[in-house]
Amino acid sequence: QVLINLLNNAVKFTERGEIVLSVMTIAPAATSHGSNEDGEGKICTLQFSVRDTGIGIPGDRMDRLFKSFSQVDASTTRRYGGTGLGLAISRRLVELMGGEIWVDSAEGKGTTFFFTIRAPVASRQLANAPTATVGLAG
Repeated sequence: QVLINLLNNAVKFTERGEIVLSVMTIAPAATSHGSNEDGEGKICTLQFSVRDTGIGIPGDRMDRLFKSFSQVDASTTRRYGGTGLGLAISRRLVELMGGEIWVDSAEGKGTTFFFTIRAPVASRQLANAPTATVGLAG
């Protein structure tokens, strides 16, 4: 849901340019009850980012982003639509998963939303796990 919200916003506010979704693993840490050699009991932090080359957000309006029923300004609602709930919901979901969400933006240059979640490390490698990144353009 968080990725859907962030990607929908990126598409909505980017007329031309690019939208890039990235994910990286931050080193796993052993839980308080320890872990064994196969990784069971370890927790890792995943950091996601959604970067776009859209309209960007003025610095003096970033404090409104994660508040319910709030958008950057009234003209944003008129031009692009929306309820102002997507980012507030995303923030709450990220917090429930033990993570954080934040934004870096420059008006007229684009926006990058970042969020982290904590997830258990799989006890074994999946046999058919993808190993390559695929680039899409269009």
